[in-house]
Order: sequence, then C-alpha cells, then structure tokens
Amino acid sequence: MNPDKKTILVTGASSGFGQQIALALATAGHRVFGSSRKPQPDQGNPANPVRMLVLDVTDDASVSTCIRQLIHEADGIDVLINNAGSGLTGAIEDCSSAEVDWQMQTNFYGPVRMIREVLPAMRKQGAGRIITIGSMAGHAGMPYQAIYSASKHALEAINESLRLELGGSGIDATIVCPGDFQTGFTDARVFAEKADSALHGAQMKTTVSIYEKDERNGANPGDVARLILKLVNARTLKVRYFVGKPDQRLGMLLKRMIPARVFETLIRLIYKLP
Repeated sequence: MNPDKKTILVTGASSGFGQQIALALATAGHRVFGSSRKPQPDQGNPANPVRMLVLDVTDDASVSTCIRQLIHEADGIDVLINNAGSGLTGAIEDCSSAEVDWQMQTNFYGPVRMIREVLPAMRKQGAGRIITIGSMAGHAGMPYQAIYSASKHALEAINESLRLELGGSGIDATIVCPGDFQTGFTDARVFAEKADSALHGAQMKTTVSIYEKDERNGANPGDVARLILKLVNARTLKVRYFVGKPDQRLGMLLKRMIPARVFETLIRLIYKLP
C-alpha cells in the first residue's frame, strides 16, 4: 500500500459514520470511494472529493459490479471500511423471519460479501486492510434490539476468524465498536411491524426512549472518523477497538470482569426492565 495515498472504499457513506469517515480520509489526501444504495453526488471539496458509487450490500451482483468498477478506476483497493448497516427494533417474538433476514442481510451478509469480493485484489497486491464497523451492542445483547445485537456479534466472529485466515498475506483486519453517538441512527431506527404488541409494546417504548436519549446525547461521530484515520495508517491493527463515552467503554471492561448475572442486573436497572 502507498503509505501516503491509499485507495479506500467506505460503504454506507451518504450519512452518519460513513460520511464523516469518508470526508476525513479524503481531506487527509487519500483516494476515497463512498457507496450508497441510491445515486449520490460526490462529496468533499474539489481537491479531495469522495467518489460516490451505487452499492447494495444485500445483493451479490451489486457488490461485484461496484468492486469491479472501483478497481477499474483506481487500479486496486487498499482499504475496505465495512460501515453500511441498519437497526431493527422489536422483541424477538415480535420480529418476523423476513425482518430478521433483512437485518442480517444488511449487517452481516453485507460485510461478508464485501470481504469476499475485495480479498482477491488485496491478495494479488500482497497488501490490504479491512476495517469493519461493529457495535458495543455486539458485546452485550440489548433488549428489544436482539437481532441488531446478534448481527453485530456475528461480525466479531468473522473478524477474529478472518485475521487468522489472513496470516502471512500482508492483509490486516480489525473491528471498531462504537457506543452511542450523535448520528442519524436514531431517526433511521426501523421498528418491526409487530413491535408495538400488547405483550411488549409498553416496555419496549420505555427502553427505546432511554436508547434514544443516550444516542442524542452521545459522543461526537468525528471521534470514530479520527480513529479510522489512525487505523488506516497504523503499522499493525489490534483485534478490536471500542470507541465512545468513557462510561460506555468502562461498561465493556466491566462485562469481562464481573459475573454475568451482575452485569445483567445493571442492564435491567439502566433500561428500567422488570
């Protein structure tokens, strides 16, 4: 990889983390491609634009076409940042199979498709970097966001396995796990069709209102962009990185140190669960 200017693809770059990450990388002088499911105007400034491509990570043909186009234009790819994602809300028993599949197609199968598609080019050049955006929710199952948590937890296994499979290839991988941030995630939250059920609706609304308060008062998404900028240029990558407010990072540490039942009790208290 050129240490001064890398070719980078950021999925889901039309808003939120993706947009901030893409602009930060472009401003730093990298050649940045962003993606969105719908056509978007190029972002950034004239000197460092983010070249926007159309990409649906849930579609094999779309992924293949996007990567072929990028490699044709840039003659390779140095860094993939798996950022595209969505958030499904609803109790497990209120989420249909179709809704579960939709969540997993976007948050899990999407990154897997992207990794499979870029690896041949990275192996050919003997270098590359794959950075996947996970979530602290992938380390602690969150009530009424169980399917979202599961999709992010699955990415943890993908990242750990991928790092082992890439040994000796010159390609490195990591996962970045944000806590609550002030992004468009809150407004883009998708509720299961039956989320407002007689059994779970009232408690779900109470719990989700706490999520939304934490999100709207969350950390600055620029923190994630700055971390990604460092990781793109880092000599080596750790297995994972937690990023967010100090209390949430502390929560991830406590989960590994205290008994599971004690951590569960803390979650019940925080989110006003019976």
